[in-house]
Amino acid sequence: MGTSTAKENILKRIRQALSNPVPLPFPHSEGAASVFHPAADDLEILFAEEFTKLQGKFAFCVNEQDLHQQINQLIATKEWSKIYCNEDQWNLSFSNTINLPGCDASITGCEYLVARTGTIVMSAAQQSGRTVSVYAPIHICIAYTSQLVYDLKDAIQSIKDKYGNHMPSLITFASGPSRTADIEKTLVTGVHGPKEVYLFLVESAAI
Repeated sequence: MGTSTAKENILKRIRQALSNPVPLPFPHSEGAASVFHPAADDLEILFAEEFTKLQGKFAFCVNEQDLHQQINQLIATKEWSKIYCNEDQWNLSFSNTINLPGCDASITGCEYLVARTGTIVMSAAQQSGRTVSVYAPIHICIAYTSQLVYDLKDAIQSIKDKYGNHMPSLITFASGPSRTADIEKTLVTGVHGPKEVYLFLVESAAI
């Protein structure tokens, strides 16, 4: 059998296979349907459970006043003297340095919180930019209950809806503090980012 004849036979079998496709073994694994089903618990509870499993430190605030009180108490307890924040909403309340290098902790907002995985979603479009959440040894993130979504796909779709054709140049998904087990299979935190992450969730208004 010549090379051309063998090639023709292969192409013929491919065409026959394409004309009679094999059904997907898991028909619900693709498309618009979600693989994961929303839990019965509130998103706040689910996020807190998953976030703390990943060594994140979670605090719930009933309003803005409670938020300020809890963060100031944390700063005083930990005796942090240099707090960096360049977001207008919290700058005057918490920030006391303009130098990110050498600060004790940084404070940022976020885009969304993913309840199913305990993930903080941030982007370069925020006032804090690309580096604030990873450069400081301690990252304090402030979020609102209206920013909670169930799954990663919900967060991505919400960002698309929010920014349209002006998508941020960087979207970050952070699940707890930076950690690795590459060194003798021992879990080490703070290798490529903050060694501690605090999430203050405020029961309050929309983004």
